[in-house]
Amino acid sequence: MTAIRVATRASALARTQSQAIANALSLRLGETVELVEIRTHGDADQTTPLALMGGVGVFVTAVREAVLNGQADLAVHSLKDLPTAAAQGLMVAAIPPRASAHDVLIARDGLTLQTLPTGARIGTGSPRRASQMKVLRPDLEVVGVRGNVDTRIALVDQGSVDAVVLAQAGLERLGRLADVSQFLDFADMLPAPGQGALAVESRLVNDDERLRTALAELDHADTRLAVTAERALLAALEAGCSAPVGAYATLSNESGTSMLHLAGFLGASEGSGHIRKSVTGDSADAERLGRELAKELLAATESSTSRPVKGGAA
Repeated sequence: MTAIRVATRASALARTQSQAIANALSLRLGETVELVEIRTHGDADQTTPLALMGGVGVFVTAVREAVLNGQADLAVHSLKDLPTAAAQGLMVAAIPPRASAHDVLIARDGLTLQTLPTGARIGTGSPRRASQMKVLRPDLEVVGVRGNVDTRIALVDQGSVDAVVLAQAGLERLGRLADVSQFLDFADMLPAPGQGALAVESRLVNDDERLRTALAELDHADTRLAVTAERALLAALEAGCSAPVGAYATLSNESGTSMLHLAGFLGASEGSGHIRKSVTGDSADAERLGRELAKELLAATESSTSRPVKGGAA
């Protein structure tokens, strides 16, 4: 029997995430599921800022092509890296339960955001993180960095920067939470839309009924609703990876009705201003709520003296 093939980026984090999906599918199907490593443009070029490389899509295009051309049957992505527009011939067949969407600080000497000295250098490749950091601590110097988790943490160890900001989910999956100096609250740092969630893509036409069933079992309804709202906001802002956009949705049950609360952040890349708003409604209207909040953010921006940069989140 031919093994099911899962396309993945070659980084340690991508392989770890993809292997977790492969193991879950193998358990359900009783079949071998193997990884197919794909080198993406974003992995090959570790020096050019993501915004200058085209932002959204630099980590997923080659992986998607592997599924479309039959080199693999499925692809696993960090959902925050996935463009909001659907890829022709592909579908998001499963969004498993989300890990933590928090950002974290890894700093020298165990320093926190509050105890870092004036002028300290904080490394991040994310305009979203940079913008919110400038709101929280305008006295700090934000330094653009690229590379995998180990590479960025090494910058702190080597003294190149005083701290870096990373996603908690990635560190948790790699077993590196012990390196964290501070877990950042959503009140201070909203995550990228979809942060902490994974997306499993398959071909739109999939004749393997057992695989379709197994993928459906991996799908988590509440996570899908939450990220649908966040990504609808991102899409409505016509954003790509260069703009400071943050969003996080939570679900709750109120009198038997599933409600969704969505918070959104839209900032100026130079840190001179930002807009933060939220909206609450029936979770069945997740996509509409995302578009509604985007409209409110843009309206508030138009009346502000600080205009945000168009683009997306990272």
